[in-house]
Amino acid sequence: MMWQLAIGVLVMLVLSAIFIVWPRKANARNNQTPAQLFEERLQLLVLARDAGELAEQDFVAAASELKQQFLEQEQQIVRYQQPKQKMLFHLTLFVFVAAIVGVVYSQNGHYRQLTDWELAQQNLASYGQRALLGEGEAMNEKDMQLFSLALRTKLANEGDDAVAWMLLGRVWMTLGMLEESVESFERALTLMPERIPLLISYSQALIMLGDDYNLAKAGQSVAKVLIQEPENIDAVSLMALIASERGDDEQAMASWQILAQRLEQGDPRLEVVNARLAELAAKQQSAVDAGASTALSPAESVASDASGSMTLEDNADVKAQRTITISLSVAEQLAQTYPNASLFVFARAVDGPPIPMAAKRLPLSAGQLSISLTTADAMQAGWDLTQADTVEVVARMSVSGTVERSAQDVEVVSTPQRFDQPHLTIQLILEP
Repeated sequence: MMWQLAIGVLVMLVLSAIFIVWPRKANARNNQTPAQLFEERLQLLVLARDAGELAEQDFVAAASELKQQFLEQEQQIVRYQQPKQKMLFHLTLFVFVAAIVGVVYSQNGHYRQLTDWELAQQNLASYGQRALLGEGEAMNEKDMQLFSLALRTKLANEGDDAVAWMLLGRVWMTLGMLEESVESFERALTLMPERIPLLISYSQALIMLGDDYNLAKAGQSVAKVLIQEPENIDAVSLMALIASERGDDEQAMASWQILAQRLEQGDPRLEVVNARLAELAAKQQSAVDAGASTALSPAESVASDASGSMTLEDNADVKAQRTITISLSVAEQLAQTYPNASLFVFARAVDGPPIPMAAKRLPLSAGQLSISLTTADAMQAGWDLTQADTVEVVARMSVSGTVERSAQDVEVVSTPQRFDQPHLTIQLILEP
């Protein structure tokens, strides 16, 4: 690209030189000298005299006047004669123009951007290896910018590519361009919606944006990961971060505890998790101390502790017995139209993360179905029917057989149900 630019500059300089020199040569060829004009006009006077059109006396006067004009023109030419070294003058003018062009382009031209673009194109593969595999020198901000330039060029030239969109999203997230990062991840998700690393990166970008809408979207993205891989540590840690950002200390505590159990000793992340747990525990203790309105006597304290322990234990036993029985009616038309579809039935907290607390997957069949959800149907430890008092139940027919919704999928959602009793009964109708 640079050599093409150099050729273009050279052509422009040559054209400038031609435009400067050529008119002067053309004028030199086309314009007669004063001596030639004098001789031509004198010949015309002679012809007029010989033809009898001009008297001898008038001829002498006209010839004398013509001669006087010729002498005056010659004096003016001598007085204002151009420099003899015309070639040197033209060369100097050419160099001057070239210098001005060079200075202006060096300050305002885009040759540096063109150089960066060529460098990015040449090193796209190496940038990818350094970013994905950690090979070679760590990438700095300049390398990240060149990598994003190369990826955008690849997408512009070759069309949509899921991996390229995902990498571009990660680069922009590293550079702090969060909105652009989210947009890139969403473009990638349209091409590979079930890719777990992509869902994790997308959730991270949404969490970094921080507002309630994006936190809700991040929770949905993490839930998709946990449905596929309930033991995914990155997803559990993101769920804990989402709960912390939303101010749900109880859910955050449960998620951090799950993460602490799954991390191996020596894992550097374990220290961070333990610090989070200690911070939440201190916060909860402060809330308890602040809520104590009066001090109890020793006897009252012992009685209260005993009563409270019994209440907590009884309450935990009652919650552990929670069951939801769903009486689901599936339309015959759905079963006939989509014989290979799957049926997902799950319960989720009304005021909490969107991840299901209990879920079952069944083959789709027409008629009346009776489905039970219990704490044993939890998708991950520490997040089951005991964690929320108000839930809603969803029954969804999935044509693709995955949790990702499509335009053909049909679902029905119950009204919010509160666990005033350990057993809930819900009736739902799934129809087109």
